[in-house]
Amino acid sequence: MVRALPFQGDKAALVVGVLRGHPGAAAAFHDRYARRIYGLIYRLIGPSTDLEDVLHDTFVRALEALPKLKDPEALDAWVMGVAVRTARTRLQSRARRWWLRLMPEDSLPDAPAPEHDPVTAEALRATYRVLSTLPVDERIAFVLRSASGMTVDEAAQATGVSRSTLKRRLQRAEATFAERAQLEPALEPWLSGGEP
Repeated sequence: MVRALPFQGDKAALVVGVLRGHPGAAAAFHDRYARRIYGLIYRLIGPSTDLEDVLHDTFVRALEALPKLKDPEALDAWVMGVAVRTARTRLQSRARRWWLRLMPEDSLPDAPAPEHDPVTAEALRATYRVLSTLPVDERIAFVLRSASGMTVDEAAQATGVSRSTLKRRLQRAEATFAERAQLEPALEPWLSGGEP
């Protein structure tokens, strides 16, 4: 049995290890970020059969671009930025696939999801229906702040835009989401602040 050498070290050592081809560094890189990236991608694009593909694409892009990283201490934010840009590309690609709009939403396959109570499951579907109506950049700003809990500065850095641009996108997204969410009965308990 052959095992990769375990990798230990801080962010700078991890970056150097990956760049130098240390056998355990790439695995350590994946182990360090996979869950966080998957969670972020899920919140950005919603339940989807291509979540694993977007996760894979994120790691491929990150490993290809790693030599361009100037400050290894910024690795966490940099990786999240790669994930946001990868998810953004996927969302834009979805928007361009006009032929999917010709199919009734109910005929598209649902991504496997953990068991939820029916009320919560319908609220989640309603949330992503509303999110799907937002422009991609506004959707990303909204999800990064509301669902991922990033600060404005963190979200701006992850999306590669200025703080003021992020705030403008967020303001438009919040207003549009609030307006359109009113049309979703499944979201009423959450909007009114009551118990679902």
